[in-house]
Amino acid sequence: MFALCDCDSFFASCERVFRPELYGKPVVVLSNNDGCIVAMTKEAKALGLKRGMPFYQVKDLVRQHNISVFSSNYTLYGDISARVMQLIAEETGDIDVYSIDEAFFSIDEFRSDMLHESLIALRRKIYKGIGLPVSIGVGPTRTLAKVASHFAKKIPGYHGVCIIDSEEKRQKALRLFPIGDVWGIGRQFRKKLEYFGVKTAYDFQDKRESWVSQVFKLSGVRTWKELRGIPCKDISELPEKQSICTSRSFGEMITEWGKMVESVANFTASCARKLRAQHTVAGSLTVFVLTNRFREDLPQYMNSTTVQFVTPTDSSLQLTNYAITALQKIWRDGFHYKKSGVILTDIGPNTSIQQNLFDTTDHVKQQRLTRAIDAINKREGTDTVHLAVQSDSFSKWNLKQDFKSPCYTTNIKDVLVVKASQ
Repeated sequence: MFALCDCDSFFASCERVFRPELYGKPVVVLSNNDGCIVAMTKEAKALGLKRGMPFYQVKDLVRQHNISVFSSNYTLYGDISARVMQLIAEETGDIDVYSIDEAFFSIDEFRSDMLHESLIALRRKIYKGIGLPVSIGVGPTRTLAKVASHFAKKIPGYHGVCIIDSEEKRQKALRLFPIGDVWGIGRQFRKKLEYFGVKTAYDFQDKRESWVSQVFKLSGVRTWKELRGIPCKDISELPEKQSICTSRSFGEMITEWGKMVESVANFTASCARKLRAQHTVAGSLTVFVLTNRFREDLPQYMNSTTVQFVTPTDSSLQLTNYAITALQKIWRDGFHYKKSGVILTDIGPNTSIQQNLFDTTDHVKQQRLTRAIDAINKREGTDTVHLAVQSDSFSKWNLKQDFKSPCYTTNIKDVLVVKASQ
């Protein structure tokens, strides 16, 4: 059996932790540059708000219902997530963190006849220790555990814990579960299934394996088996990303070459960190820039270019040099740029790098330097040591965050001050 702990309305709930007066009230969290809604509480959903709505379109509704609005604060969310995972790890020796707000964990340490009560107690422990509501789903596969967590969150009678531990419960749950909400079913996958009349998870698992294999190949068969209670998905076996992209719209449009270089350098460094985190290297890099298509009063321009490396690398220094060289090819003066981005492709494991006879770079030296910088940044904080071209001023003009909350748990200057009065 597998258990999944899923934090409820995670970003919005994190904001509520330090603002207890907001419990039971509508809260929304905005995307980068305060562009659109990316998270909300159930009270906000009840007012008609939906994920992805542009913020400027709902400002009147926000004012009318006194909805609390926050800019994304990923530093705060990441720290709270780590605290939740630590509390789960105290109860079980086997935990797999799947995302910032989800983790699979083993229930072997719990008594089978007291499982529901034990998981209720775990929910209470997390809420008492952190102030964050979570839902827990249990099933014979990871996919069914995610199905169970959905019902744990939606149906009050479960008290935040749903356990699928019988064939009757499995079939009942799948008959009520839309096919598009199944873990691993993407938009195109869903459209294809609906074309064949598959509306629910039960409809899909009721198909013949030969048909699933013919139409949806191996990934479809794995999902089909998981829905039938046959474990075959291990998050540690999921394939690494075949491309890595970091891009962002700017809080203010850019007209200066220097600032554009800063943006591309920072995005490249972010991609490089992700490469190293999954122990891979990239063989090529693409840089793109574009203007604001909504400003019809300004001249429009967009372009991109790709650089192929002599030898695949994960070095921030090398990748940034390639990125700036690429940017020079597509930069044009006289435009107001709204967005830039960096995409790494041709990604492979760092254990089998094909060397090139004409490559004069000392890659061993680059690796030693990179490891030393990563160790310092891990200990002292991201980008404590960084390339000069990234500039310390980048974060000040990069994003529009008019509603950002303090970093209560990671910045000593943002620690809550409590004033007591008699």
